[in-house]
Amino acid sequence: METPLQIEHRSTRRTGLVPPADVLVFRTSVNNPDQVNTLRPLLDLTLAGSGQWNFDLEDPDRILRVESEAIVRERIKALLAGFGHVCVELE
Repeated sequence: METPLQIEHRSTRRTGLVPPADVLVFRTSVNNPDQVNTLRPLLDLTLAGSGQWNFDLEDPDRILRVESEAIVRERIKALLAGFGHVCVELE
């Protein structure tokens, strides 16, 4: 069961062979579940059924983790920036 501050989404559309996924970790300024819910449909569309994502709003860096076979790094940054959020990839 999800806590209100740890929100996860897993794609339900996986077909064929699945190549190794990239795991991207971002520090964000997303602060609450309402903001996550605003971003949810766009994150789902960005991953187009080929990955999963989750926010950890309990972490001081408000972490967004994205696992995807597609190269989505710049699209994720642009998406969050378009809603006025900071989004910095961590290494």
